[in-house]
Amino acid sequence: MSGFLIDGLQYANWSPKIFRQMREGGVDAVHVTISYHENFRETVLNFEQWNRWFEEHPDLIMKGLWASDVEKARETGRTAIFFGFQNPAPIEDDIRLVEILHTLGARFMQLTYNNQSLLATGCYEAEDPGITRMGKQVIKEMNRVGMVVDMSHSADRSTIEAADISERPIAITHANPHEWQPALRNKREDVIRAVTSNGGMFGFSMYPHHLNGKGDCTLENFCEMIARTADKYGIQHLGLGSDLCQDQPDSVVEWMRVGRWSKEIDYGEGSAALPGFPPMPSWFEDNRDFGNIRKGLAATGMNKTEVDAIMGDNWQRFFKENFQGTAV
Repeated sequence: MSGFLIDGLQYANWSPKIFRQMREGGVDAVHVTISYHENFRETVLNFEQWNRWFEEHPDLIMKGLWASDVEKARETGRTAIFFGFQNPAPIEDDIRLVEILHTLGARFMQLTYNNQSLLATGCYEAEDPGITRMGKQVIKEMNRVGMVVDMSHSADRSTIEAADISERPIAITHANPHEWQPALRNKREDVIRAVTSNGGMFGFSMYPHHLNGKGDCTLENFCEMIARTADKYGIQHLGLGSDLCQDQPDSVVEWMRVGRWSKEIDYGEGSAALPGFPPMPSWFEDNRDFGNIRKGLAATGMNKTEVDAIMGDNWQRFFKENFQGTAV
């Protein structure tokens, strides 16, 4: 089976409307953020909320645990939801929670958000001492249970070290090349090379702060960047990670950026004048717009197999290879 449509990351204000839009857009699977700064107990409550949605909307969505669930979702006309964390806060300071969270359904965990964590360094820190002692142990445990190491918000040295330390391929689920748009969150050549040369995945973000020209970025510009990146690192390592934050109130972006670590407002990639979510580009406003990207990639000269690889087949292969644990 091929021709999957998989989004490597979304953090929407979930609702039946968005679930229906995913079906209208033919989305087979989405990696969904269910924790930013939430601790273990708070994250469990987010799992509970999703369990209610699965019960209330069984015709639209289903819980994803394995790559085979993507195939099942497609066959039954639903979207498989895979869970991930944009911060290691859910494991608190206890490595034993990694396996428990994997059992609950987590399949991705970032070792940092923008700040230093107990595991690694975030991309907003001035210094990056790399993966910590605990970080090395947590990577080992994530490898064992089948939870993907995600370094989307991590600093350069930490990301390169994670790619080398991990015995399984890692991911940058949502970012773009720094040379195309020099945002703090976008990734330099040596970082992308470290991830992809070790078999990892790089997901292209449609979040405006990561786009060349921000919300005014054209579809042609975006897709040509993907084509150049494929030529440089190999198309087999690339996918989409839209970072779609649809229908979220601006109060949520404050939680994402500040959490409980500061009393002062941190504007991240925004500003005091524009503190909220930036407007999305006209060619990608919700899950019904993935077809625009498919057409844009084809317009760069990619053949159908190559377009399918970017749109989801590469993520599906990655899921098959990395969600299954090695524990006996």
